[in-house]
Amino acid sequence: MPRVGLNTAKVVQEAAEIADSEGLESLTLARLASELGIRVPSLYKHINGLADLHRRLAAIANESMAEAIRGATVGRAGTDALRACCRSYREFAGRYPGRYAAAQRAPDPNDPDQAALHKLSGELTSLALNVLRSYDLVGEDSIHAARILRSAMHGFVSLEQLGGFGLPTEIEASFERLIDLLDAGLRAMAAQGSTPTT
Repeated sequence: MPRVGLNTAKVVQEAAEIADSEGLESLTLARLASELGIRVPSLYKHINGLADLHRRLAAIANESMAEAIRGATVGRAGTDALRACCRSYREFAGRYPGRYAAAQRAPDPNDPDQAALHKLSGELTSLALNVLRSYDLVGEDSIHAARILRSAMHGFVSLEQLGGFGLPTEIEASFERLIDLLDAGLRAMAAQGSTPTT
């Protein structure tokens, strides 16, 4: 039986729940329509196909993740901010794995359909740069540091989600050591960048 009062927000929310519980790759228009109790053509009243649905999922993921990281890092600096940022990132990816997966592709800044997504993605980058600001990284070093931070977090959470940590050593301890290594590396990068060249 079709759902009464169906709108785009409800369609995207249902898609997010499917992606989170079954994996992003399991999210098809047929699966979504079935869950909503409608036919696939009826979805096109709300979305413009699977690619559009993925963009919308990425947008809500980026917005929610930015909100979580902002809340975790406000009023913090240095190692404390880095640790809060990393923990918040990991918690979000673990709680919303499908949404997280949808948000991993960088939006095309030249595609007008992706303008809002590009803005939200930029907001996440700005948050990362704010966290890294107290390390006194300048110029391109700050961009490299943001990429390193994201790569480390994405690698860890992806392996964790895929069950890639099979050894009996405590995963929490590994995660905290990863943050310690990032902190030490960022401090070393800043010191190296501030060393005058002769």
